[in-house]
Order: sequence, then C-alpha cells, then structure tokens
Amino acid sequence: MADLIGTLKFLESHPEYLFDSPVLGIRMSAVPADRISVHIRPEERMALLLTMKRPDVLQKKAADLVNLISGRSGVSTEYFGVTGSLLLDIHQDFSDIDLIVYGMKNSQAVKEALLQMYKEEGSSIRRFNVEEAKKWCLDKTKKFPITYEEAVTIFKRKWGRGIFDGTMFSIHPVKLEDEVSEEYGDRTFRPEGIVTAEAIVSDTSESDLLPAVYKVEDVKILDGRCVEDIFEVVSYEGLYGGIAEEGEKIRAHGKLEKVTDKRAKREYHRILIGSKEARGRDYIKPLCSS
Repeated sequence: MADLIGTLKFLESHPEYLFDSPVLGIRMSAVPADRISVHIRPEERMALLLTMKRPDVLQKKAADLVNLISGRSGVSTEYFGVTGSLLLDIHQDFSDIDLIVYGMKNSQAVKEALLQMYKEEGSSIRRFNVEEAKKWCLDKTKKFPITYEEAVTIFKRKWGRGIFDGTMFSIHPVKLEDEVSEEYGDRTFRPEGIVTAEAIVSDTSESDLLPAVYKVEDVKILDGRCVEDIFEVVSYEGLYGGIAEEGEKIRAHGKLEKVTDKRAKREYHRILIGSKEARGRDYIKPLCSS
C-alpha cells in the first residue's frame, strides 16, 4: 500500500498518468492509449522462451518449469505466460520465475498437479523448507497487519508458490477472455467507510484470481456502518488470495463499497481489501484452524 500511495503522489507531477474512474470511484494510475508504444503479452513471451535456441540460465529454467507442469497437469504450454522481470527481459540469473496460467479449469489442473508434486520425494518442485517458510512469514508480518501465526496459516494455503531447481517461482491464475462476462461499467462502486466484519465463505471459485473474490453469507458487522446486504469480500492484495475455504469463517477489515449492478438491476455491498483509504491496515483472516 505504501508503494501505491507513493506512486500516486509521484504522478501528481505527471497528471496525464492519473485517472479518476467514474466506475470504481477512485483515482488510479493509467497510461493513455495514445502513449502506449508496445504491448508485451505474457503468453507470447512464454512461447518465445520455449523456442529459444540459446536461452540464459533463468530463461531455460522457466521453460523447463512450464514443460514440467504442462506434462503433469495436461495443460498445454500455450495456456502459460510469464510475467515479472522475465516478461520485460530485465531479469538476472537469481530472479524469481513468475508464471501465469490462463483458464479456470487449467488453473485447477495446475493446482492439483503442483500439490501432488510437492508430496513426491526427490521432485524438482518443492514447497519452501522450514527456514524459507519462516523468512516468508516474518516478512509478511512486517508488511501486513497479521501475526506470525496468522502468516503461517496463510502460507499453508499458498499452493502457487514454491521452489524449482533452487529458484523461487509463483503461479498466477487468469481467466480466458471468453470466461470474462463483465465489462467495465457494468457495475459501479462507491465508498461508504471502513468496516470490520465476520462472515462464512460460500463460494471460492474466483478466490485465486486477482482480484480475489470470496462470496459470503451470515455476515456480522463488528465495527463500522451496519448494512445487511454484504455478499462479497474482494481483495486486490495478492497475499489474501486463495486463503479461505468454503464453509470457513473469516474476519475482514476493509472499505465498505455500495455496488450498483446495472445488468441485474440491483444494489448491494461488498468489503474491499487493498484500498488507499485503509492505508495498509485492511486484511482477510481465516478464523478456522488450518
């Protein structure tokens, strides 16, 4: 959140890159279409890495990782992309490998394959060891309003992060274009303060995406404005993606938003994690034992 606030402050001297969204009800950074010179596509970059004649160490490792996951999951390599420093070709040999997998069913297949490989002795893919996990959890307690024990619970739910042949990697599910049913402007969002609430998760089908969406029920407001129609907890902070299970109780602290759905002709509320208004103090915490 500090990075976001710093970026917006920096861009005040470059206002052409700031956009006041009438849909989201926020000011955000945005590049005008006439100032875009190159569109770098993760899937095209991945295809290039898979066919390179003389890849460097990290490029070869990324291609090997995708080929391995593809073979074990049955998901074609054409549904993988690469992001982060490898996408921009500014990586070093010690950089992480950040992958994208396109498609909801493909993402589930990759998840199941990884969870299986983590269990296999001698696999080139593994989860963090004790020291690596401890470092990860301690780092999260410094950046987010969670305890070490809560960070451990979250870490155990993070299936898309591990080690391949000595290099850290991450997996980020993304919908295919034909899986996206909503267009910009179909829903509008207006802020109504900060709330803390507990709720039961009823649907996690989009909780591994960004934003992570948790459908909820039996919502109880603990602090802030009391409303009776909160149906979603949504996080733009990646840490909180994929950390709660259906039927599990969570506690959420974040921005209350009134949602106007023009398609369904209805209004309701949601809690948003990752807003400027919350200033990094928002969170989602599973309350059941992991």
